[in-house]
Amino acid sequence: MSLPPGRTRPLRRPRLVAPSRLSWRDLADESLAGILQRPARSVLTMLGTVLGVGAFVAVLGLTSTATGQIGKSFSLLQDTTVTVNDVGAQQPPDVTPAGFDFPNDSDARLDRLNGVIAAGVWWSVQLPEATISATPLSTPDDASSSIGLFAATPGALAAMQPTVQSGVLFNSFHNSRSEQVCVLGAPAARLLGITRIDDQPAVFINDIAYTVVGIISDTRSLPQTLLGVIIPSSTALKAYGPPTNSPAQALIHTQLGAAQLIAAQAPLALRPDQPQLLQAVPPPDPTSLRNAVSTDLSGLFLTLAGICLVIGAVGIANTTLVAVMERTGEIGLRRALGARPRHITLQFLTESTTLGLLGGLIGTSIGVTTVIATALDRHWTAILNPATVLPAPLIGALIGLLAGLYPALRAARIEPLDALRR
Repeated sequence: MSLPPGRTRPLRRPRLVAPSRLSWRDLADESLAGILQRPARSVLTMLGTVLGVGAFVAVLGLTSTATGQIGKSFSLLQDTTVTVNDVGAQQPPDVTPAGFDFPNDSDARLDRLNGVIAAGVWWSVQLPEATISATPLSTPDDASSSIGLFAATPGALAAMQPTVQSGVLFNSFHNSRSEQVCVLGAPAARLLGITRIDDQPAVFINDIAYTVVGIISDTRSLPQTLLGVIIPSSTALKAYGPPTNSPAQALIHTQLGAAQLIAAQAPLALRPDQPQLLQAVPPPDPTSLRNAVSTDLSGLFLTLAGICLVIGAVGIANTTLVAVMERTGEIGLRRALGARPRHITLQFLTESTTLGLLGGLIGTSIGVTTVIATALDRHWTAILNPATVLPAPLIGALIGLLAGLYPALRAARIEPLDALRR
């Protein structure tokens, strides 16, 4: 090809040295050598990621496990408890006669329903000037005024699922004979100064003695009865008449999953002549409360897990930066031999990412082990979300990559002559 007159072909400078290249294999070898060169420093660098990712997995796993346990407790209570309200007693007398709409054999009728574990009738006995004390002829005081009086059938007492501290619960024999016996809640017993029943203590209600046959320390249903005196329903009807201000209720403890069926059958089983006088309802659905508790727990522990990851990232960045300062001479030698700035950057990024990945794997294993061990110790069901566990090692690698970015860029900016002079 000829050039126009007056122009000459530009001279090309001879290329003395070909540009250096860094293959992936050489990059892996150099990074591995850098990691193994100072094993103690590498272990300390990984430790931040191990702790961060391990805490991240453990915290989220324990949160899911605890949340599942809370949801299980809510669901168990919801699915095994039914109450039957005496709506007839709440209506005006001209609509339906006021009184007690539960039959005397309510316990037996409810027990015949398939799926019922225990069931009975209870109500709060309202007395205008009730005096409850451990001694006769006593005057009302602050302690006795805070103690309630409740009536219950033996089936209702069993449906409360009480924990008996001492003695026994009254039974159908006491109820059929209208015996003057009672069961105390542990708080009420402490207020009355009753700590043991082997000497057959008595509680005086308006100076009428009721022999204490048992003390209960806890109940799964009707916790208000713990601060009260519980007497047989027949005794209450005989001494004080049917409930007035506080209508009676039937409490039914069912098998798991039978609550809806029992709620539909109970009014007809109790009052086949007038089932509309009774209304059976399962307890309020605690879904909103359960979801609120789960959301609050998840948000709190997710924040804690994020803090753990930030701490791990700071640890990696600090250790990697120290490594760059220690290896300034090595970096200058590599630059003098032809290594480009990007080669130095890739090497340190590969080292920090590898350490982050290894720390993520180890931390994930520790976190999963912690969740399983805690669940086994507390007899819970371990819940681990795969969306949390599986990406955890990659999160560790990402932390290592981001934490090593500044030290790697700083290493790449080191001039060979300045590095070799140090």
